[in-house]
Amino acid sequence: MNGIGLVLDTYSNLIISCSAVLIILLLIITIANSVKLRKMIRKYEKLISNCNSGDLEEVVLNYYGKIDEIDKRYKDIQQSIQKIEGQLSLCTQKVGIVRYNAFDDVGSNLSFAIALLDENDNGVVLNGVYSRDSSVTYGKPVENGKSKYPLSAEEIQAIDLARRNYNTRTFLYQ
Repeated sequence: MNGIGLVLDTYSNLIISCSAVLIILLLIITIANSVKLRKMIRKYEKLISNCNSGDLEEVVLNYYGKIDEIDKRYKDIQQSIQKIEGQLSLCTQKVGIVRYNAFDDVGSNLSFAIALLDENDNGVVLNGVYSRDSSVTYGKPVENGKSKYPLSAEEIQAIDLARRNYNTRTFLYQ
């Protein structure tokens, strides 16, 4: 026993210093763990704040239910978008208008040709011919950019202009 007492007497300062350093280190670790634990408690309380019973399982199941609702709503929105995109392709998207003089004795380009086309170049071309005595407007159906009726130069120009304007707008936004 004297041997242990002799070692303790000889190295007592070193043992005390090492113990003090170890205590300080453990104190720092305890404080760090306490801070982390407080953060985790706050997060847990926030997680279960919407739950009456405080049961974590209930909270998780509640969130899974909400996720299922969101997923169903997302699928409904996707279907709606697909339907709208299908309908949109049938709407008038391409418009071209050409004003011209149908007769030499009438000025100011009072006659016109308007092409109204959908995404697939289907639609109508309207032509309004103005003279001093009368004004006549007529329309011709257009399928795939062509009509089964003869088209005037101005009507062809209006169809080409509608296509060109649409392509220009499309490329400007891409």
